Amino acid sequence: MGIVATQTGRFYDSYRREFGLHPTRSNRMTAWAAIVVAFLVVPFFTSDYWLGNLSAIAVAALGALALNVLTGFTGQISLGTAAFAAVGAYTVGNLAMRYELSPLVALPAAALLTGAVALVVGLAALRIKGLYLAIATLAFQFVVEWLLFHWSEVTGGVQGVISVPRAQLGPLDLNDPLGKYLFIAGVLGLCVVFVENLFRTRIGRAFLAIRDQHVVAAGMGIPVFRYKLAAFFCSSALAGLSGGLYAYYVGLISSEQFGLDLSVRYLAMILIGGLASIPGSILGAAFVTLIPLFLRDGLPNLGIEFGPGTQVHVEQILFGVTVLVFLVLEPRGLHGLFNNVREYFRTWPFSYKGER
Repeated sequence: MGIVATQTGRFYDSYRREFGLHPTRSNRMTAWAAIVVAFLVVPFFTSDYWLGNLSAIAVAALGALALNVLTGFTGQISLGTAAFAAVGAYTVGNLAMRYELSPLVALPAAALLTGAVALVVGLAALRIKGLYLAIATLAFQFVVEWLLFHWSEVTGGVQGVISVPRAQLGPLDLNDPLGKYLFIAGVLGLCVVFVENLFRTRIGRAFLAIRDQHVVAAGMGIPVFRYKLAAFFCSSALAGLSGGLYAYYVGLISSEQFGLDLSVRYLAMILIGGLASIPGSILGAAFVTLIPLFLRDGLPNLGIEFGPGTQVHVEQILFGVTVLVFLVLEPRGLHGLFNNVREYFRTWPFSYKGER
């Protein structure tokens, strides 16, 4: 039996190649394959039902990516991601409804306004560390929920609903499932490229140094508080952009859509998908978004049915069990599990996998 030649290492002849966006051929092939599938295969071979589900996954993936920038890559815990998404959603809703602005104007405005709000919150919250930072962002979540219920001039109050008017971007009709999917997937793709490039820069490397050991990072001359604030701004701006996309995806915004349970879902997405992993954010969002669909549509086909009230509790139990399983058995999440499988086939038939 012949020995199958496998890759034994990655060798570069220049720093430019080593620190490229996709330094290896497999990385580039994977990136191009993802683009082809997302924009050339899915739109023409998928029903409107699944185009809507994929749009929901893309919106959730952007919110998970926003939290991963702060928690996975910078090591700061936040329980207020849904609150920042609410700021972005209501910004888009009001700009589109009252001033009839294009999504190309409303979405950047939502991201910038959400980032500005985060700077104000971060000036106080980021001076405290660890669990106290999580409590501070949790307090901000409750403050935003109170404002959503009582600031009726902006949100419509408890019973108020903001309707996002029909939007058209050239040939893309954002009320059509295909146009909506292409637009949301395009924005997610741009944000993924932005985050990938961010962590190739000096700022991104400072984020990683702070995550690994903030005391050592400060000793190396990194202004820790300034970079923590920058990470908080980037994360919140992406969360606001996610909320703006959600406004265009749903078309109706109400105050109960941005509760604490949404922040917990975002945290579950990055734990299940993989901390400090861009593909993990997408995988985790897909997993968490598809669970309710599986319980509602998949299990009845297998002869298992739950009542409407029971399904909610089953879904919550399944979330909790899944998070615990990944924390104990595979802390790197779905992306780590995928890397383990890929590493096995890359080194086959040799048993040695190298040190981790």
